[in-house]
Amino acid sequence: MTTATDQRQLSLLWLASPALPIGGFSYSEGLEAAVHAGWVHDEPSASDWLSGQLALSQARADLAVIAAALAACRAGDGPRLQALDEWVRQTRETAELRLQTEQMGRSLMEWLRSLDADAAVLPLWPAAWRSPTYPVAYALALHHRLGADAPWPQAQRDALLTAAFAWAENMVQAAIKAVPLGQSAGQRIIARLCQDIPAAIDAALAATDATRQSFAPMLAILSARHETQYSRLFRS
Repeated sequence: MTTATDQRQLSLLWLASPALPIGGFSYSEGLEAAVHAGWVHDEPSASDWLSGQLALSQARADLAVIAAALAACRAGDGPRLQALDEWVRQTRETAELRLQTEQMGRSLMEWLRSLDADAAVLPLWPAAWRSPTYPVAYALALHHRLGADAPWPQAQRDALLTAAFAWAENMVQAAIKAVPLGQSAGQRIIARLCQDIPAAIDAALAATDATRQSFAPMLAILSARHETQYSRLFRS
C-alpha cells in the first residue's frame, strides 16, 4: 500500500535525479575554468573546491533562496516569489551564470507543467509571467511534488537536502569529466559533500533577506574567463 509519506519521498528522489530533463549536466559553474587555471587538478583539490562552493555559494545564496521560496509557496505569496526571483537575477555576475539559472528554471517549469499543470503551481507562478530562475523554479517543483499537507518544517528541510544533493551529484559528475577523475574518486567526494550538506542546510534556513548573499568574486572571475576559454566541455 502506497502512503502519502511514500509518495513524498519518491517525489523528492525524482527531483534529485540527474536524469531530470533540465540540462544541469551541461554546466560546471566555474569548475571547468578552475581546472583550466590549474587550481583543481586532482581528487583532493576537486573535493576542496566543491566543499567550498557548497558553503560559500550554495548555502548563502541558492539554498537560502529555495528555503525562502518554499515558505512563500506555503503561504501562497506570489509577490514574495517574484522578489526572490529578481534577487537571483541581480546577483548573477556573468552572462554564463545568468544563462544557466534562466535556462534551467525555464526547463524545470516546462517539465513540471508537462506532468501536471494543476492549481497547485499555476496560481503561484502564472504562465504569463517570465519563467522563474532555477532556485525559485526548484522551490515551486518541490512544493508541488510534496503537496500542501506535507509536515512542516521537516518537509522544508527534506526539500533542501534534495536540492543540495542534486547539486552535489551534478557537480561531482562535472568534476569526473573535467579533471578528469575516476568513479571511485567521485564517490569519495560525494561522501564528503554528504557530510557537509547538513551544515549548509542549517545556514540556508537561518538566512534572512539581510544576510543572504552571493559574494564569490573569484567564482565570478572564473566564470567570466570561461566565456572566452578556447576549449570547453561545459556551458559554464
